[in-house]
Amino acid sequence: MRIGIIFMALLCLAGISTMHAAERELTVGFVYVSPVGDAGWSHAHDQGRLALEEMPGVKTAFVEAVAEGPDSERVIQTMARRGYDIIFATSFGYMDPMLKVAGQFPNTVFMHCSGFKTAANMGNYFGRIYQARYLSGMVAGAMTTSNVIGYVAAYPIPEVIRGINAFTLGAQTMNPDVTVRVVWTKTWYDPAMEKEAAKSLLDAGADVIAQHQDSPGPQEAAQQQGVYSIGYNTDMSRFAPEAHLTAPVWNWAPYYQQVVQRVQDGTWQASSDWLGMAEGIVDLAPFGPMVPQEVQDRVLAAKEQIIRGEKKIFSGPINNQQGDEKVADGVILPDTDLLGMKWFVQGVVGTTE
Repeated sequence: MRIGIIFMALLCLAGISTMHAAERELTVGFVYVSPVGDAGWSHAHDQGRLALEEMPGVKTAFVEAVAEGPDSERVIQTMARRGYDIIFATSFGYMDPMLKVAGQFPNTVFMHCSGFKTAANMGNYFGRIYQARYLSGMVAGAMTTSNVIGYVAAYPIPEVIRGINAFTLGAQTMNPDVTVRVVWTKTWYDPAMEKEAAKSLLDAGADVIAQHQDSPGPQEAAQQQGVYSIGYNTDMSRFAPEAHLTAPVWNWAPYYQQVVQRVQDGTWQASSDWLGMAEGIVDLAPFGPMVPQEVQDRVLAAKEQIIRGEKKIFSGPINNQQGDEKVADGVILPDTDLLGMKWFVQGVVGTTE
């Protein structure tokens, strides 16, 4: 009898322990390179963070406008010391600082966006935004009349170069005579500088402005000049409604919820995740009213081919800027080459430095 009572007591204690574990709040931190009000990159990530707030047992926090380098290491370390269970660092330059902090806090889950380094407790992730950039390039190629498209770009790293190339390939499917002129700003978020860079491209004859920047500055410059624009990160059409054709956009919520669920379940393992349109992580913003229906139909057909896996963006033949064959006919460039891409396709005007 006594054994039975003890057994029942142990079962009750186990039940209480399990209940407490289930009720324990998971604290998730985010580090952003620009203000969440940028309407761009950080805003898109913050929408994913807000989706986590809807999950039971999850609490989130963020620090915005954190410079890459020592500042980011300090912020990440502070979150770890405060007992955050998961920390997402959402800019390329946070990679090495996060890796260093991850070595100091083995029981914390660290996740780095757009990088390539991992550890036992640190994974990395990104989205195949180049798929949506290809589609937006198709729209730009169809809408230009000068055959010159301007591209305001942040840093000459593979992520940005890959996007410019995909955009150019998409534009060329609609207009083989198009050229894409690139100006580097060497900043992720500087509205004034981004706007001035766009103006310099407009002065060079561009009648469509695209961007890999966080603010709507380039699109505002395009509208002021009466030409078209392609946005990035989110649907920024409200900032330049007369210019905005479409934009490659992010939807981080499904991925962030998946990661948090795995940590809650105890099934999370460090990995390198690169998801695309098929998984709903990247998409194309709605078309502006100025985009003809036949252009929309052609772009949407290509989108469905990408989702079904029937269309690969970097499938040969593809030549580099100098006209030399870089990808042979019938060859699909592997992910390892895409992740290390440091060359421009034919039709891009600019340097990779």
